[in-house]
Amino acid sequence: MVRILFPPFSVLFFARFSACIVAVLVLIWALHFKTSFISHNPSQEGLIYSVLHPLLMVIGFILIIGEAILVHRWLPGSRNLKKLVHLCLQGVALACGVFGIWTKFHGQYGIVANFYSLHSWMGLICVAMFGAQWLFGFMSFWHRGEVRTTRLKVLPWHVFLGLYTYGLAVVTAETGLLEKLTFLQTKGNVLKRCPESAIVNGLGLCLALLSSVVILAAVSPKHQISKSKIVFSDSNYSSR
Repeated sequence: MVRILFPPFSVLFFARFSACIVAVLVLIWALHFKTSFISHNPSQEGLIYSVLHPLLMVIGFILIIGEAILVHRWLPGSRNLKKLVHLCLQGVALACGVFGIWTKFHGQYGIVANFYSLHSWMGLICVAMFGAQWLFGFMSFWHRGEVRTTRLKVLPWHVFLGLYTYGLAVVTAETGLLEKLTFLQTKGNVLKRCPESAIVNGLGLCLALLSSVVILAAVSPKHQISKSKIVFSDSNYSSR
């Protein structure tokens, strides 16, 4: 007898709840403490681009990728419906990621000056990998002429790279938070113990927690065979 075990409601609820907390924290940080994003020669356009970067990369990129993973894994309905919704959400996340990086090209010091750190290098690699992943998924969804055995061989790599890219995006965001907070504290603009530091640190912790819950939901089995029931059924069948 096969017993279907859906993921505990608490896991999916906790994933969405963690995502909401992350969204609230990044909104508070970017909008309420927006003076931290003002450069030495502030301008309204530069401030808008600086504030948009964390909003797009966290809410538009990381959170939507996580939701796309959950949808593809646990959304009720046909396989094609799941793949279509997953593909659309990933497309939105890719657009947000590209535009989020594009905002950094409008810094006052030029393009090269904004891509010198580990955070910036990881961000470029992450978005490039995600774009390749999305393109592969798009071609696989609309072009179904591949041999089934070939698609089955490629699928585990697609899943692995998808989860790896999601994890890389979270790690990239963590390095960005650390880089920004360290810069502000070194310049004396933000104290080590203040509401803004607490919000940024809390945002980093919530991102790490969110990624663990999303990956757990992604790798959790959808069904499980109860061995005790099989043995019991077989013994009853044999006694008959």
